[in-house]
Amino acid sequence: MARIPVITGFGGINAAGRSSGDHGYRRTVIDALDKDTAGQTWRSLAALMNLQGEPDIEYIRRNTLIRRLESQFFDPDDVAWNRRLAIEPANGITSFSMARRNVPRVLPPGWSVHEIDRRTVRIDIAERCEVFITDHHTLEVTAAGQVPRGFDPQQIYPARNHPRGLQLTVFAASDALGNLGLDWDAIAAMLPADQIAVYAGSAMSQLDGNSNGGLIASRYLGKRVTSKHIALGLAEMPADFVNAYILGSMGSTGLNMGACATYLYNLRQATYDIREGRARIAIVGAAEAPLVPEIFDGYATMGALATDKCLLELEDQRGRQQPELHRACRPFADNCGFTLAEGAQFSILMDDELALELGADIYGTVADIYVNADGYKKSISAPGVGNYLTFAKAVAVARRVLGDDAIRQRSFVQAHGTGTPANRRTESHIFNQTAKAFGIENWPIAAIKCFLGHTMAVSGGDQLASTIGVWRHGIIPGITSIDKIADDVSASHLDISARHKENDPGQLDVAFINAKGFGGNNATAAIMAPHIARNLLQKKHGKQAMTQWQRRLESTREKADAYDKAASAGTAEAIYRFDHQVRDAEHIHIDVESLRIDGYPRPVSLDIENPFDIEL
Repeated sequence: MARIPVITGFGGINAAGRSSGDHGYRRTVIDALDKDTAGQTWRSLAALMNLQGEPDIEYIRRNTLIRRLESQFFDPDDVAWNRRLAIEPANGITSFSMARRNVPRVLPPGWSVHEIDRRTVRIDIAERCEVFITDHHTLEVTAAGQVPRGFDPQQIYPARNHPRGLQLTVFAASDALGNLGLDWDAIAAMLPADQIAVYAGSAMSQLDGNSNGGLIASRYLGKRVTSKHIALGLAEMPADFVNAYILGSMGSTGLNMGACATYLYNLRQATYDIREGRARIAIVGAAEAPLVPEIFDGYATMGALATDKCLLELEDQRGRQQPELHRACRPFADNCGFTLAEGAQFSILMDDELALELGADIYGTVADIYVNADGYKKSISAPGVGNYLTFAKAVAVARRVLGDDAIRQRSFVQAHGTGTPANRRTESHIFNQTAKAFGIENWPIAAIKCFLGHTMAVSGGDQLASTIGVWRHGIIPGITSIDKIADDVSASHLDISARHKENDPGQLDVAFINAKGFGGNNATAAIMAPHIARNLLQKKHGKQAMTQWQRRLESTREKADAYDKAASAGTAEAIYRFDHQVRDAEHIHIDVESLRIDGYPRPVSLDIENPFDIEL
């Protein structure tokens, strides 16, 4: 019987706060929570934001979720750039003085150098020449999904000028391990080193001044490239950091990059590894830190972002002088573009046997994940037809496992929901046509980018964390940034609402997580609820095995709860093991049957099956 991949831990950070303990999810539905539960999340956010004393709820509201871009990144009203100028000599010659050490090695045409003293020279310009000077301009876009104000990831561990995406990685992966509620070193000692997989990365690589941004800009800014720029700029570096500094993993690793579907691509890889026995544990993650001026400029030039001017045009009827930036992302409503955001999310999957043996908590199980391209395209960035395939297949597999009633009465959709006109038309049509085909009426649609913005590679992880929250609290987030759906949205069989939708948590069996990425990278995951996962495991392993698991689970939940309390109080520490138990050739021992590594109790088997089942 195939192994069942179950979700046993999750954690992360985005504009709503910390993901573990459902705190990020709770922030998005906080007005629908009871007072005590909401209070726990306000206090957790206050600690994350380094606020002292009783939580200032209005301050936290203003400084979480989508809001005006903060000065810790750059001032959107005063962005530095180099302006190219053509200089014409006045009256035949233009002169200026400069330090001798700054004289160009190759003089531009028409320049001559004259000594003033030992350190200074005069430059005479006799011909027209071009120069660059520092200027400043205002961005068209000032809204962004930023982690809560006051949270600084480089303060949680010795960051050593790491790119921001990797700083977020360290926090998010540590958060997931804390939420796991199990001793990682004890787990690793139980398994051969090659039975742990890590799949994580970013869609756009690391882009700030400590990585690829600094690498590319150095020459033009008159600075030197550092030895870290290329190494830390790689797109798969979040996986590398988790392996090298958090887990000490030597198992399968990498990044399956697919634009905005990247998280689901990697979740698919992890799911198949576990099903086929190539890994017992798989850590899936993504981190994105795209809040740099060049990325804003690029997407704004494409017409993909919600500009301040466009938002004001949408709000003319309100008589406002400034755009409502917290409503910048408006999925399935009259809208004009998406909102860039930063974040990182990680989830931990195990095979069913290991999860029961360890007493791991079970947050859900992956039925399957489908990936399809768009076929021929006119515009590489435009939506295509591939998402019809992925979405219909995800619904079909859930129907096969759970039956018609489950998908018709006890399912919901986590839409990609970017907030662009093209997305609202195409994605709603995909959902509506699929609903008609499968007999679904009033299908609940969530679109959490209305709270968080678009975290690119991370967005599927944001949707998964929110889905886990829905199963535990029963509240499907409304699309609270909208007044009504747009006229061109297909919604005859959909329930798209600005209001949160409350349900009995045990009455939601399956969620469909959708992603539509640039270039035709489509993915849809069918994720089944914890009670469904437990039913599957009981049918496979029997009631006695589940009873034993329940006993072990008590200790796991106690440890996870202890971590949550520490994190909510601001006392939990990130995991970062630099230069820790580094292994070299002297620690490796090989024979024909196995490979042993000092410090790892279980050997790696070299008794490998013939993949062709044919001997030559």
